[in-house]
Amino acid sequence: MGFVMDGLDAEDYDRTYDDRELLRRILSYFRPKLGAMLLVAAMIVLLSASQAAIPALVSEAVDAIDGGTIGEVGWLLAAGILATGAMSWVFNYIRQKNSARVTGDVVLRLREDAFDAVLQRDLSFYDETPSGKIVSRVTSDTDDFATVSTLTMDLISQVLMVGFVTVLLFVRSVELALLTLLVVPIVVGLALVFRRLARISTRRAQRSLSRVNANLQETMGGIAVAKNFRQERQVYDEFRPINQQSYQVTLRQGFVFSTIFPVLFLVAGLATVALVQLGGSAVVNERITAGDWYLFLQGVSLFWFPLTSIAAFWSQFQQGLSASERVFALIDAPPRVVQTDTRPVGRLAGRIEFQRVTFGYDAAQPVLRDFDLVIEAGESVALVGHTGAGKSTLSKLITRFYEFQKGRLLIDGHDIRTLDLGGYRSQIGAVPQAPFLFSGTVADNIRYPRPEAGEEEVRAAAAAVGGGDWVDALPNGLETDVGEHGRALSMGQRQLVALARLLIQDPAIVVLDEATASVDPLTEAQIQEGLDVVLAGRTSIVIAHRLSTIEHVDRIIVLDHGRIVEEGDHASLLAAGGRYCEVYNTYFRHQSPNYRAGTGFVPVTTT
Repeated sequence: MGFVMDGLDAEDYDRTYDDRELLRRILSYFRPKLGAMLLVAAMIVLLSASQAAIPALVSEAVDAIDGGTIGEVGWLLAAGILATGAMSWVFNYIRQKNSARVTGDVVLRLREDAFDAVLQRDLSFYDETPSGKIVSRVTSDTDDFATVSTLTMDLISQVLMVGFVTVLLFVRSVELALLTLLVVPIVVGLALVFRRLARISTRRAQRSLSRVNANLQETMGGIAVAKNFRQERQVYDEFRPINQQSYQVTLRQGFVFSTIFPVLFLVAGLATVALVQLGGSAVVNERITAGDWYLFLQGVSLFWFPLTSIAAFWSQFQQGLSASERVFALIDAPPRVVQTDTRPVGRLAGRIEFQRVTFGYDAAQPVLRDFDLVIEAGESVALVGHTGAGKSTLSKLITRFYEFQKGRLLIDGHDIRTLDLGGYRSQIGAVPQAPFLFSGTVADNIRYPRPEAGEEEVRAAAAAVGGGDWVDALPNGLETDVGEHGRALSMGQRQLVALARLLIQDPAIVVLDEATASVDPLTEAQIQEGLDVVLAGRTSIVIAHRLSTIEHVDRIIVLDHGRIVEEGDHASLLAAGGRYCEVYNTYFRHQSPNYRAGTGFVPVTTT
């Protein structure tokens, strides 16, 4: 049991909705389709009435045969049965057609809302939630919601059918009708017992499928690494227990769902035996006619099937409710980054000020504590320090991807929490160490921040980065397809595309996770030339990995465990022989043209 349930806990943002709240939320998606829903409801009523009328007509035919008068009314009864069957087909066609359209439209809107919620979530949300689990909610769970919508239509039809048949049974024989209805509480009670089991097993099955999707997503993303280290067997061995768990949980769900029908049919069968016995005795004793008895036998079958379907539907309905619960939890997940106002931003000058800022990815373990820093508008600053010093953390706070716990972060003198977030981020340009490119052409990726940018603007931006020579090396120039994640281009080419994209965006503040860290010297020179163009006149924060970058900035800030321990320019910090000198000897010394292997620290010539 422990193995089967391992890893199936709820996500941090999951919440529990009661059935009434879920139904209210689901109905809110159907409300705009009220006209089509009323048409569907009318067709359901007519369909149920026509289906219930057929056994009544056949019953009249049986009585006519028993009374010897079939010849007089036989053709009328036959025509009535055929006409009723034809009308049933028409009513059902109209119902199915409109139901499919309504359900499709509702699921389309729900999936769009779920996807919009995914886009609105903070970056910390993706740090904590595997992307495969998010994909599962947007795709698989919305499909389950569609199933529930279809089943809801069927449920209404079945309920009406039971109502019409019940009226017919009471008209013919109150005694037998009451006997038939005696079994209803038993069926309803069994359905309620299965209800809770179905909801629990379904929720676990959906979580197990999310784990499978998350594992597949991670495997596909890292397949090159797995093949490079020949770890296909290990990847497979990691997938097997997750898949086996999904199998076991789904098997339990199937057992719950498959148990309800045999139990209900057993109850229905026993009730039918009793009706056959009592009805036959009533015919023999002439308390009811043969036609009435036939009507009861047919009516019972019409009665039991909808009733057992309703009970079984309740289990499937739990699957849809569980899926809806997961989708709505995704939509309702509270934001971590909260703006207190939406003040228009305008064109930023780019002054950044941290005032006693405290922040931790886990609030109990701060990365920054009472942190103070001022970066003037147009100033270029390099952040250096050992791994975990807080360099990337500062960039994530400036880009407003994370919420700090204490203090203030001012942009041009305004609290960052009061600015219109969309307007602010449109003036923040960020280039990670391994930039992400979307499927499409090089030109498509350059104009990504401004889709309306014309061809000439794109060409000018590409030409301004590295002299534009890199474009000539591409097979089809700017129309070269970059492939999935940009894998058709080299790392250096991706960096150049990212820098050209930054020029199109024209941000006031640039956050750069060293763009030259993983490229050859020639490409590094092209990128450095591009950086000079991109950073000119803009406030820039560079997480430095290369000596060439450090030497070009206005100020170097040395961080250690979230504290500023030194700051100044390259030459003065080296001359001081402090913490920067230690970091330099660890990370940058070998990049100096004056570096000689096997010797101690060798100062570089600076200008």
